[in-house]
Amino acid sequence: MSYASTGLKIDGVRITLDGRELLAVDHLINPKEVLTIMGPSGSGKSTLLAYIGGFLDPAFEAKGDVYCSGMNITQVKPQERRAGLLFQDPLLFPHMSVGGNLVFAMPADIQPKTERRGQAEQALADVGLEGFFDRDPETLSGGQKARVALARVLISRPAFLLLDEPFSKLDADRRAQMRDLVFENAKRRSLPVLLVTHDREDALAANGTIIEVGSQIAGQ
Repeated sequence: MSYASTGLKIDGVRITLDGRELLAVDHLINPKEVLTIMGPSGSGKSTLLAYIGGFLDPAFEAKGDVYCSGMNITQVKPQERRAGLLFQDPLLFPHMSVGGNLVFAMPADIQPKTERRGQAEQALADVGLEGFFDRDPETLSGGQKARVALARVLISRPAFLLLDEPFSKLDADRRAQMRDLVFENAKRRSLPVLLVTHDREDALAANGTIIEVGSQIAGQ
C-alpha cells in the first residue's frame, strides 16, 4: 500500500480497553495541516497520542499503523520517531536553566558548544524570550514556561507535532497567543500537527479537520 511521501498518515488505528473500542481514526495529516481529535476525558484522545509517540500504556490495545513521510514508524523506537510533544504541563527540567533545557533537546550534530548556545538563544528569541537563556525555569510565568516548552520541541527538529491540550492551563489571553504561536511555527516548518482537546475554541482555532470522538468527521 502506497502513501504520500510527506505528512503523517494514521492508517486504520483503533484503540480498545478491556475489549471496548475507545476510538478509531484513519486520516492523512499533510504538512502545515492540523487534525483535531475532540472529546471528553476518558475518550481515548491522549491514548492515541501515546500510540503514535510510542509510549502506549500496556493496559490498552491498539491496531493500525502510523506513517511519517511514507515510512511506517509503528515499530520504531519512541526516541527515533521524531515526534514533537507538547503536554498540558511544560515539563521543564528544574535543575537546568531555560537555555539548558533547549540544549538538552538539541540534535547532537550541532557543534561546537558555542553554536549550540547560539541556536538556543535564537530559538528563545523566536518565541519572544530573548535574553532568557540563563534564567531559572522556576522564575517564569505559566505563559513563559509554555513558550520555553515550544522552543525546546522545535529545536529538536521534529517531523510532526503531537499536542495534548497544551493550552488548557493558560488564561484566555495567553491561551490565544500560545495557540497562534504554535500553529504559526508548525506552518512555517511545514509540520503536520495532531491536536487533542476537549475545548471547542482550541479546535476551531486550529483551522483544520475535527474528529469528534464517536461522531462523524467535520471539516472546519
